[in-house]
Amino acid sequence: MRRFLLLFLAACLPAFAGSLTPDILWKLHRVGDPQVSPDGKTVVFSIVSPDMEANTRPSQIYAVSIDGGTPRQLTKEASATRPRWSPDGKRIAFLKGGQIWTMAPDGSDARQITRISTDADGHVWSPDGQWFLFVSDVYPDCPDEACNTRRGEEAAKSKVKAHHATRLLYRHWSSWKDGKRSHLFIVSASGGTPRDLTPGDYDVPPFSLGGPDDYASSPDGKEVVYTSNHDEVEAASTNNDLWLVPVGGGASKRITTNQGSDSSPVYSPDGRWIVYRSQERARYEADRFRLMLYERASGKHTELTAGYDRSVDSATWSRDSKLLYLAVEDQGSHPITVLPVTGGQPKALVTGGVNDDVSVTADGKTLVFTRASMRRPSEVYSVSATGGEARPITRVNDAILAGVELPAPEAFWFQGAGGTKVHGWLLKPPAFDAGKKYPVLFILHGGPQTGFNDAWSYRWNTEVFAGAGYVVVAINRRGSTGFGQKFTDEINQDWGGKAYEDIMKGVDHVLATYPFTDGTRMGAAGGSYGGFLANWIAGHTGRFKCLVSHAGPFDQRSMYATEELWFPEWEFGGTPWDNPSAYARNSPSQHVKNFKTPTLVIHGELDYRVPYTEGLQMFSALQRMKVPSELLVYPDEGHWILKPQNSRLWYQTVLGWWEKWLKK
Repeated sequence: MRRFLLLFLAACLPAFAGSLTPDILWKLHRVGDPQVSPDGKTVVFSIVSPDMEANTRPSQIYAVSIDGGTPRQLTKEASATRPRWSPDGKRIAFLKGGQIWTMAPDGSDARQITRISTDADGHVWSPDGQWFLFVSDVYPDCPDEACNTRRGEEAAKSKVKAHHATRLLYRHWSSWKDGKRSHLFIVSASGGTPRDLTPGDYDVPPFSLGGPDDYASSPDGKEVVYTSNHDEVEAASTNNDLWLVPVGGGASKRITTNQGSDSSPVYSPDGRWIVYRSQERARYEADRFRLMLYERASGKHTELTAGYDRSVDSATWSRDSKLLYLAVEDQGSHPITVLPVTGGQPKALVTGGVNDDVSVTADGKTLVFTRASMRRPSEVYSVSATGGEARPITRVNDAILAGVELPAPEAFWFQGAGGTKVHGWLLKPPAFDAGKKYPVLFILHGGPQTGFNDAWSYRWNTEVFAGAGYVVVAINRRGSTGFGQKFTDEINQDWGGKAYEDIMKGVDHVLATYPFTDGTRMGAAGGSYGGFLANWIAGHTGRFKCLVSHAGPFDQRSMYATEELWFPEWEFGGTPWDNPSAYARNSPSQHVKNFKTPTLVIHGELDYRVPYTEGLQMFSALQRMKVPSELLVYPDEGHWILKPQNSRLWYQTVLGWWEKWLKK
C-alpha cells in the first residue's frame, strides 16, 4: 500500500514533458574517483548506481580506455570502492566489505588482503608496491588485534547500548566515537598482520575539514607524513598538524606549528618537497586554504599562493616536480589551474563547471579529472597538461538523459548589502515561455561558508526544481566562498545581517530584471545554514508564500549541542556563557512572534551537526503561532537525506509543498 501511495504521489507531481524528475534523478549513475594506470592507457573509476527497490547505493568499479569507449565492469558481487593501481600496473586494490582487496586489471583473481575486525579504509600503495597504508578506528588502549576483536564482540553482544563519553569530541556527523580512535596502519601487500604506525590516544587523521587524503608515503618508501590534532579539546580546535614517522616505526616528529589547520600533504615525485594546505586562523574552518611548500632538506615552509585570494581544494604534482595542478573555487565554478613550484598566480587550464579529482599520466602529458555542472552529473574527462579543450572519457548517463531538457543556468550580478557586488544563478523552466509569469524558488545554500557553484546535486537539484515549473534562483550571498576571503568573513557573528540583506536585495533585483517572475508566488528553501536562513526569513518578512527549512538552527544556545564546538565559538565569538548576546542576536527563536509564513520543517534524527531538536523547536513554535506547517523527520538519516526511498519521499514532500502554496 505504501509503495502504491508513493508511486501515486510521484505521478501527481507537476513536471513538464521532457523535464528532469526525481525518478529520473535516482536512475543516474554517480561517477567518481578516476585513477590512471601506470602505462597511461586505462582509467579505473567507481560508479554508484542507486537501487530504489533495495533502498541502497551500491558501488562498482569499472575500467575504460583513456581514449574513451564502453566501460568494463570489474567488480560484481558486493559494493566495491576506491580503486588504486599498484605501481607496476599489475594489480588494482579496492575496498569491499570493510577490507582491502586486490584484483588483476581485468577484474579476475580477487584476493583479500586485510582481515582486521575494526575494518580498513583509505588504502594507499607504497611506492614499491610491497605494502599498504590504511586507516582503522581502534580502541587506543588495545595493544593488538585480539584485544580490538574482543572489545568489539563484547559491545555487539551487550544488551546495553548506552554511549559513555569522558571527553569531547564524542560523536561526529551521524556516528558516535565510543572510545575509538582512527589510527594509521601498514600491512604487507600480500596480507598478514597490520602494524599500527600511530599508537596513542589521538586520531590519525583527525576529523577532516575537507580535501584529499591526510597521509602519504615518501617516494623512497622510508617515511610517512600524516595529519593529527594533539590539542587537549579537539572539539574546540582546528589545530591539525603534519607529522613524520618512519615506515619501520618509531617516534613521530611534528613539522608544522601553525595554530590553524595544516592538512592534505603530498610528496613531490622527486622527494624534495611536501606540499600541503594550511589555514592561518585558529578555530576557523572557513579560513582561506593556502598552499604551502615544505622543503625536506632545510625544513623551510613557504606559501606558494601568497596574494591569491582563493582557497586551494587540492594539489597534484606534475611528474617532473616543477608544477602543481590545483583545484580551486572561483566565482561559482571550480577551475583547474597550474602553478609553478616557485609560486605566483595560478593560471587556469580548465574552466566551467566543477572540476576535481585530478591525476596525471606517467608521461606527464595528460590530466584526467571529473567534471560536473548544473546540467550534467559527474563524468571523467581528460585534457592536455598544457591546456586546451577537455574531452569526455565516459558518457555513462547520456542514454538516461537523452530527451531530458536541462535549462542552462544564467549568471547575474547585483548590488547587495553595502553596495557590494553579489553573484547569483537563475534557471528557467523547460519549455519556457517569456510571455508567462512563473512562480519563483529562492534556494538558500548552507555552510554558512560554502557557495552555489555550477555543480550537479542529488540532494537539492536545481534542474528538478526548474523541471517542476519554477524559475529557480540561487544567490551567493555574504559568507559564500569563491569570492575572496573578505566576502566569506562578512557573515561571522552576523548570520542574519548582510547575508539576509543580500538575499532580499537579490529578490528585488530578480523581480525588476526578469519580467517572467511572479512576485506574488515566491518560495524560499534551504538546508543547514540555508535552513537557518529560512527560519530567519520566517521572523523578518512576509514576502514569501511558503518556506522549507531543512536541518536549520533555531536557537543558537541549544545548537551548542553540536559536535564541532570550534564552529559556534568562532561564529559567535565564544561560548554561550561568555558571549550570550551574540547567540541570542543570531537566533531565529527570538523572532517567533513574527512567524506567519507557511513552513515545511525537515530533519534527520541522526543529525549531530544540527541536532534534530532544532527542527522540533521550529515546528513547535510554528504550530503554537498557528502558522500552517508540516514536519518530516527521518529516524535513520543524519544531516543529509541519503537513502534512495527517503530521498524520493523528500522530493515528493518538498515539491508537493510548493505545489500547494505557489501554484494556486
